[in-house]
Amino acid sequence: MILSMSGSDSMNLPNLKEAGKRTKKPISFILDEYELPEQFKNIGLNKKYYIKTYGCQMNVHDTENIKALLELMSYEETENFENADIILLNTCAIRENAHNKMFGFLGRVKHLKETNPYVITAICGCMAQEENVVEALMKKYKWVDIVFGTHNIHRLPYLLDNTLTRKEQEIEVFSIEGDVIENIPVKRDSKYKAWVNIMYGCDKFCTYCIVPYTRGKQRSRKPEYIIAEVKELVSQGYQEVTLLGQNVNAYGKDLDVDYTMGDLLEDIAKTNIPRIRFMTSHPWDFDDKMIAIIKKYDNIMPAIHLPLQSGSDRILKLMGRRYTKEKYLELVNKLKHEIPNLMLSTDIIVGFPGETEEDFQATIDVVNTCQYDLAYTFIFSPREGTPAAKMKDETPLIVKEQRLYRLNEVVNKYANMNNQKYLGQKVKVLIEGKGEKGNLMGYTETMKLVNVDGSEENIGKIVDVEITEVKTWSLDGKIK
Repeated sequence: MILSMSGSDSMNLPNLKEAGKRTKKPISFILDEYELPEQFKNIGLNKKYYIKTYGCQMNVHDTENIKALLELMSYEETENFENADIILLNTCAIRENAHNKMFGFLGRVKHLKETNPYVITAICGCMAQEENVVEALMKKYKWVDIVFGTHNIHRLPYLLDNTLTRKEQEIEVFSIEGDVIENIPVKRDSKYKAWVNIMYGCDKFCTYCIVPYTRGKQRSRKPEYIIAEVKELVSQGYQEVTLLGQNVNAYGKDLDVDYTMGDLLEDIAKTNIPRIRFMTSHPWDFDDKMIAIIKKYDNIMPAIHLPLQSGSDRILKLMGRRYTKEKYLELVNKLKHEIPNLMLSTDIIVGFPGETEEDFQATIDVVNTCQYDLAYTFIFSPREGTPAAKMKDETPLIVKEQRLYRLNEVVNKYANMNNQKYLGQKVKVLIEGKGEKGNLMGYTETMKLVNVDGSEENIGKIVDVEITEVKTWSLDGKIK
């Protein structure tokens, strides 16, 4: 894919209303090999880049693409933003906290820019797709040089060249349904574990969620390209892949072939990659075929992330989740029955508009029933442009904070209880590298973090580890 040199001098600004539209327009699959134009290849010669990533695993993988693009332009990475010639912030729009962190970091960058005006600053990712964010950048952060969104990462070299040439703020954000662009280069953070996108976007439109607006419509990659990518990773010695999508269970439903997530899981299992994971799942699309395939293949890890969000049917309906507490528990029971060593994690929102104490207790009831290994818990954060942001919310913040505290107490109890089962057990751990205390660290098949005593020669290998100590959020062990 030759990088397009065409483009308008006018800015492309985000529009959430346009971003939320869904048409029957077919998805374009851009399959050509990526090729960087010759004139861009030395732009970063003797220069350094720094990139800070917020948010989900898909953002982390996007950052791997951005790093590869910059290094094709001869930039070198630095871990200190004060030494960088270009600073990129790859942002997340899910919660207000992510907004605050990004703007807080921008304050530090501004001070650096005052002493070194030649530093290029770029904002990308989901926040760049939000109208209010870009308006703020145009009014109060005019020194930010480049703003681009989730649909045009591959055009970063063009935008960077424009900025260096014109010395003007470049804003290019497309509020579109989106395409599938293959073969964007990637610089993977690990030699042992890899992220693999299987689809983009989301059409669920949960009332609190900004993702369908920032990431576009649901669009699946063609299976042959995914399988080819995994086979290439196998040939390079990778031990684990994680299949990524906003709702991976819905994979294939937008393709013109009878091929679903269950089919994809089976085909990837047959590549003999030692470990396969996937995230994130929506309970609505988790079918029996998927469960059967997970049960059938030992290299599909028994770790499922299944967001609950609320245990109250009334709140679930307001959230637009399209399942009930009963249906969710039916699915969990089926998963636990078919996959006995299942590790189950979830997401829960506390304080959704209109949530009563009774609604909150319904959530606690589900947590007590499911006994999750791990739960990511949050206070509701209104996102501008979503239906939930307009809902009447009379619950005081102090009440929401107390509910979150009470919920976390229950979650922590089950996390510790589930970890206790591992004491004295021998488990398989993929050793990823050194931990904070200088020992080795890695993860079990059930996604338990293990701090391991052992030799560095085991890094990158799946080894047997005896668990010697159990904590709420991690395990300690020694290589057998």
